[in-house]
Amino acid sequence: MVDIRDVPEADIDRALELAYLVFHDRPEKERREKHHALLTRCGRIGAYDGDTDTLVGFMAAHDFRLSVPGADLSCPGLTFVCVAPTHRRRGVLTALMAEQLRRAAAAGSPIAALWASEAAIYGRFGYGGATTGATIEIDSTRPLALRIAPDRRPLRLVAPEEALELIGPFHEAARAGRAGRPTRSPERWTEEWLSEQDEEDEELSPPRIIVLGEPGEPIAGYVLYRTKPEDDAGTAAGRTRTPGLVRVDELEADTPAVAAALWECLAALDLTGRVRAWGRPADDPLLHFAADRDQVRVTAQFPALWLRLVDVRAALTGRSWAAPVELVLELTDVRLPANAGRFRLKAGPGGATYEAARAAADLALDVRELAACYLGGTRVTELVAAGLVAEHTPGAATALDAALRTPLLPHTADEF
Repeated sequence: MVDIRDVPEADIDRALELAYLVFHDRPEKERREKHHALLTRCGRIGAYDGDTDTLVGFMAAHDFRLSVPGADLSCPGLTFVCVAPTHRRRGVLTALMAEQLRRAAAAGSPIAALWASEAAIYGRFGYGGATTGATIEIDSTRPLALRIAPDRRPLRLVAPEEALELIGPFHEAARAGRAGRPTRSPERWTEEWLSEQDEEDEELSPPRIIVLGEPGEPIAGYVLYRTKPEDDAGTAAGRTRTPGLVRVDELEADTPAVAAALWECLAALDLTGRVRAWGRPADDPLLHFAADRDQVRVTAQFPALWLRLVDVRAALTGRSWAAPVELVLELTDVRLPANAGRFRLKAGPGGATYEAARAAADLALDVRELAACYLGGTRVTELVAAGLVAEHTPGAATALDAALRTPLLPHTADEF
């Protein structure tokens, strides 16, 4: 028997020890202190063994807002989800997730989100993969070949301690243009994106920030990156040379020409031969304006943000719609029965209604599939083809896809 309750600040170190045990981690003091500070700002739920009062399960939630088509919605961001190896398969995770969903609903958050350490886990709790990330690599041993002219306004380096004042507002404005992006607090900027040392790779340089725009005017774009020097290692078979790396953490631009200027600058950095950008959107304009796709390659694609519709009516009526649609949806949701049933969705550019219906269903689907499609990153027709959505009325999936469509694919690089 476990007791599900708040984790007080006094138990944060216990929660961290449990997380480090589960994730096979052993961070140094500075990183532990960062994690402790982060958890003081999060909602915290624990599972305590009823006999020993030992903390055997834990999860935390960031207080985010998430960009959705045409709006910004309250969205807890789950993190540090873990269960002690001695208490697995005893319903601990299920109890934690149920409590988190209950709290999200009580707080009026229509959606919740997470990054999945194991993709097989969270679908059974109604989460669907809502965005896709791509890793892009550029061979920068030669100049970057482009099909468009880069913006030739000045580029300048900005010190990390001065950068937030410039790039923070730019990033916040850019969030509205692409769904799936959570808010960033000043603490997340300074402790994660602009921290002196990268948490994953100590060999990387401190963050470098380049902005584009005339001095004294608002910037038109920025790139945040770190570098790693060339590795010239000796082996029994001879010497191997790995060219210097430019790791791009984030690149934002007002126009394709601004993006082209920033990518061109990165590819021209001295003593480097590789540019690697993890977590780029699958529709990154670079993949079209690069003149040589042998030089610019997508080396990986992966599910990124997982989304849960906590209050389906509030989520559907809270976003904008690209085209008119009227359908009856038959929705299943074993975790939140209030979402389950048959509902008429009537939506279009003027808004949406979602009310209980008795008519025959045009589409039948689980809340997990609706969450995957909600931001416009997954097509309903693809899920029909995969056997995950039942289309009872021909053309219904195509009509819903047209209504859910967004000009840009949803995307976030904010791993939490």
